[in-house]
Amino acid sequence: MQVAAAVLADYEELRVERLELDAPGPGEVLVRLRAAGVCHSDYHVFSGDLPLPTPMVLGHEGAGVVEAVGAGVRAVAPGDAVVLSWLPACGRCPRCLAGRPELCRVPALAAEHGTLPDGRLPFRRPGNGEPVYQFSLTGTFAERTVVPEAGVVRLPPGTDLEAAALLGCSVLTGTGAAWRTAALRPAESVAVFGAGGVGLNVLQGARLVAAFPRIAVDVHADRLAAAQAFGATHVVDASSASAVDAVLDLTDGEGVDAAFEVVGRPETMAQAFNVTRPGGRTVVVGVAPPNAEVALNAFAFPSQERTLIGCWYGQSSPARDIPPLLRLHQAGLLQLHGLISRRYSLDQLPQAFEAMLSGAVNRALLSFE
Repeated sequence: MQVAAAVLADYEELRVERLELDAPGPGEVLVRLRAAGVCHSDYHVFSGDLPLPTPMVLGHEGAGVVEAVGAGVRAVAPGDAVVLSWLPACGRCPRCLAGRPELCRVPALAAEHGTLPDGRLPFRRPGNGEPVYQFSLTGTFAERTVVPEAGVVRLPPGTDLEAAALLGCSVLTGTGAAWRTAALRPAESVAVFGAGGVGLNVLQGARLVAAFPRIAVDVHADRLAAAQAFGATHVVDASSASAVDAVLDLTDGEGVDAAFEVVGRPETMAQAFNVTRPGGRTVVVGVAPPNAEVALNAFAFPSQERTLIGCWYGQSSPARDIPPLLRLHQAGLLQLHGLISRRYSLDQLPQAFEAMLSGAVNRALLSFE
């Protein structure tokens, strides 16, 4: 079949094309997308900061309806509503068996090559049959996509698919960073550097475990206002003040129990580390370019027992963690609709990127309805 898709023809060269999409093979699922979130990771590929093969269908956060399944698929059936995951762990490798599916090398290697786990490329250009790569085993910036069975999580009938789309990346990553990576406890103090789509969900996770105070740091006034709506008790405008000094002032010079960097810049990673109290932990969630380096005070590690922790996908398992997140939303405890600031059509993806970079949106959403 032919589908419309946002194709990165080359770095910073984006266009909507009609592509041929193969039927799902064994263990694969064909999904018709209803909504797809726009994330900084997509822009990292667009800009070349995250060098991946082109041409490539971008997008890695989305939800839709199953239209067909390949041989052997048992978890879902045509007609099921699903949320997509960009990290379909194999469940068999040493990392999966050790309880760390987010570090599974099977999807990691496939993502590096822009393919499905078996090396297949379901998208291709019509006419010449040129293969088109697929971002993070999903390619959600398309009307339809083919993904591994492990890359979908079935949703209850009647689930709002626009809201559910965000569960597959920003919500899962942010709440997982708070609950799993940092293992926040009640009354622990928190600073979140970066109040974008993922940072807001770190704040939501911190609020749900009664961390206090919850300090949001950003350079955009709109994002700081959103942070307060999502759980921040204090905000720091880093465009007009020293973020480190302001956070230390708010904590009587002690620093916070847990600081989260959700921007992906070496300078903000250092700032987050510098506001972490002795014995505290700094969690790096933001994705920096592969060649970026960060300088930290080495003496602070042994003398103050500070911990620096990386966080990939919130240390989450989508099949395990998405259903309870959805229940929290249904109970009115976890905001999803409020994360969606604006909706865009597929051909408006450049405008969605601009809005994201300017801080004008919490989460931009591509709508296929």
